[in-house]
Amino acid sequence: MTSPKTPSGANMLPYRQQGEIDYACLEFAPDVKEMPPDHMEQSREIREITGLLAARFTEFHTRPDVFLDDGTFICYDPGNLNVRITPDVYLAFGVDAVAIRPRKIYLPWEVGKPPDFALEVASESTASVDIRRKPDIYARIGVREFWRFDPTGGRYHRQPIWAGELVDGEYRELPQTREPDGILKVYSPLLGISLCWDDSWPRVYDPSTQTYDRNWRAEQAYAIAVRDQRDAAREERDAAQAEVERLQELLRRRNVEESETEGDATPC
Repeated sequence: MTSPKTPSGANMLPYRQQGEIDYACLEFAPDVKEMPPDHMEQSREIREITGLLAARFTEFHTRPDVFLDDGTFICYDPGNLNVRITPDVYLAFGVDAVAIRPRKIYLPWEVGKPPDFALEVASESTASVDIRRKPDIYARIGVREFWRFDPTGGRYHRQPIWAGELVDGEYRELPQTREPDGILKVYSPLLGISLCWDDSWPRVYDPSTQTYDRNWRAEQAYAIAVRDQRDAAREERDAAQAEVERLQELLRRRNVEESETEGDATPC
């Protein structure tokens, strides 16, 4: 199945702003992310997943019809904007991303639709809410796919990775497979790719090309390989230069010896 990527601006829902937002009446600061006390347990993985999705679906946040964010607010009660939920990562296709950001909060009735995708990364303080409370809210809002990712391998979320597709108001679990190398894959019908758990780290696999997207670890491995190649080349150059200097010194000594020999053979 192909991903829902569409040409920029095509099929974009019009943003229908419904009055001004009284930010002073909010019980939260919409431009300040609410971080759990143990946010460091999940922050690297959140950044990595956001980056992988940004590269693949938003052309690094330049597409006006794809909205991707992390740690910001979805308000889902038009009568009370303090009723909100904060996904670790969420994604919406076919929306006016440029119009959403100045509002500071995601309002489905103004955007024209709920987000298509929401994902939670586990930490000790958030795990219970991720499992027990958030699925029902996302289902009620109409989020098409809900995902959980546990860097610990299941200590908090009971399993390393889990995903559900919204069917008849509930999330039906998407099947996962484990590769011979131990990588867990779950295919997303919405995104047309597999999200993977690889020894605690998120990855993206494209079944159409049978390749993994380059992620932080791949970039790190590439940087190490480049560094090693550069170091090896420098060592090779240094060794070659040392050999040239050795040969030049041998030649100089030989020339000196020949000059001295010729001087000794000169008649008085």
